[in-house]
Formats: sequence, structure tokens, C-alpha cells
Amino acid sequence: MKKIFLLLIIIISITACRNDDLKNCTDDITLFALADFPIGVAVGYNDLENNITYRNIVETQFNRITPGNAFKPNALQPFEGAFNFEVADSLVAFANANGKRIHGHTLVWHNQLPNWMNEFSGDRNAWIAMMETHIKTVATHFKGKVDGWDVVNEAFEDNGDFRGNIWFNNIGEEYLALAFQFAHEADSTALLFYNDYNIAAKNRKCEAILNHFKKLKSQGVPVHGIGLQLHVYTSTPSDSDIEKATENITEAGFLIHYSEIDISMNLLGGDMNLTDRKLRKQGEKMQAITEAFLAVPKAQQYGMTIWGISDNDSWIPSFFDREDYPLLYDENYKPKPMYCGFVEGLL
Repeated sequence: MKKIFLLLIIIISITACRNDDLKNCTDDITLFALADFPIGVAVGYNDLENNITYRNIVETQFNRITPGNAFKPNALQPFEGAFNFEVADSLVAFANANGKRIHGHTLVWHNQLPNWMNEFSGDRNAWIAMMETHIKTVATHFKGKVDGWDVVNEAFEDNGDFRGNIWFNNIGEEYLALAFQFAHEADSTALLFYNDYNIAAKNRKCEAILNHFKKLKSQGVPVHGIGLQLHVYTSTPSDSDIEKATENITEAGFLIHYSEIDISMNLLGGDMNLTDRKLRKQGEKMQAITEAFLAVPKAQQYGMTIWGISDNDSWIPSFFDREDYPLLYDENYKPKPMYCGFVEGLL
């Protein structure tokens, strides 16, 4: 009887998602129940603690969480040698209590660094030692609790050049290989990812990333997967561009993570007129993204992660100073056609 009841709920919810009346979109389905790979979401500690609606959506819809900020260097090591795991440990405890997996984001990045790290001085060996201490302390602390890590985040420019960040400037390109080696030495059970944006939109960037990490992998560096950030628009990159980037990554032999998914509607910036047509196009884009992931060989499907819950929680409007509505739920935590597009794609 329970199986029949669940089937009826799914049928009713699917019908609502397919109805032309957008107001009928409901989230009675559990997203992760429709997939045989993890369905993740980026979460904020304060939202989980203080917003019961937000927390309920995380608990019922997703089976993997990515701490949006709590695992970043400025949160975990605000002062040199002084690590603070209190908030991060609370998120891990929440995940464990609710049967959720954890994806760690991120060990090495050029943003959200503590002041002391940006101002660090020393020779190349001192920089390597500093980076090693941070990576190994963090990865060891969470050993056995994290599925995978974004070991290095956003190390390439759109034209395929290495980004001139503090790590590259003080260590050289070898910092990428060293970061993966240090993470693996700290936790050999975790899957290790390189994560970046515009991989689908910029061919030279995609090519440079894959060439570099294929080289490292051939040299025995433990690189397991690529995080394909999908901060996209309804109009760009094209569905075929996303499919091609996905194929390139999987053909290179890497696991693939559709990480940081949000779908912007306001390409030109400024104010916008939110219409049913725009919402529907957003839903169609989400469906296309999901179907592209389903085409990935099962053994290489690490999972999909939505970069937030509600339009009200999105980083995009404040960061780009524009009106936008890029997530599955509206500002009142009601499911949008984007949610229904996700469901359609998973079926």
C-alpha cells in the first residue's frame, strides 16, 4: 500500500508540473527519490538554524549538502594556525542526523581567504608548507565524513590561461598538483574534484582544464572529477554547449559533478519584468540540464547540486546588482516551474 500511495503522489505531482497553469507547480515529490545519483544543494548555516521552511525543504528534497561558506578558508582558519570547526561541524552533524551526504567546498581558492593568508610572506617552500597545513588539517578533520572535495576552485581564466592568484604567483602551476596530493594524503577515501565556471561557455577554458588535469592524472596525481559549475542563463550557454562540455569531461575519464546550478533570466542586468514565459523558459532549461546529466555514463555521475534554495537566498542579485530569480523556489519558498523542469528531466 505504501508503494501505491507513493506512486499516486508522484503521478499527481507530475501532472501538476506539466499543467500550463504555473501556479499548480508543487513539490510533493522528493527530488532525490527520483534519481539514482545524489541531488545536492548549497546550504547556509544561519538559514538552517533559523528558517524552518528552508530547513524542511533541505530535509525533504535533497540527499547531499554542500556548505556554501562554512568550509572555505576564511571560515575554517581565520587566523594562522587557529582553526575553527564549530559551524562546519554543526552542518556535518545535521547531515548525519538526516541521512545526507556532504560535499566539501573548497580547500584552495583565490577568494574568501582570511587576511593573514592574503598577506602571507615567505619563499616558495613556505607557501607550499602553508597550503599543505591548511589542506591536511581540514581534510583530516573531516576524514570519512565528506564524499568529495572541491580541492581547487577556479584556477583558470576564460581564455585558458592560469589565473594569476596568490597560489600561482608564489608557487607556480605545480600548486594544483600539490593540492590534490595533500588532500589525498589526508583522506584517501574522498573523491577529489577541480571546480570551475564557464567551462561550457568557453571552449578554450574547457580545453585547457581538461588538458592540464589529464596530464596530472597520467602522472599519478589523484584527480577524480571535474565540477562543471552551471551558473547559466536561460539563453546561454546553449543546451548543446552544455552537452558537449559534459561529453568532453566524461570522454577524458573524469567523474562529473553538475555543481553550483542556478539559472538566471536577466542577461542584460538592471530591473526586469518577470513573466510566465520567462519562468517557463527557466523550467525548460532546467529540464535540458537534467537530461544532459542523465546521458552521462552511470559510473561517472557524481551528482547535481543546486546553488541555494530560494530566489531570496541567491547570491546573484546582490553580487551582480541586478534583479533576478535563479533558483527552484521563489522568495516565499514556493516551487517554481524550474522545480518542475527538474522533475520532468529526472523522469
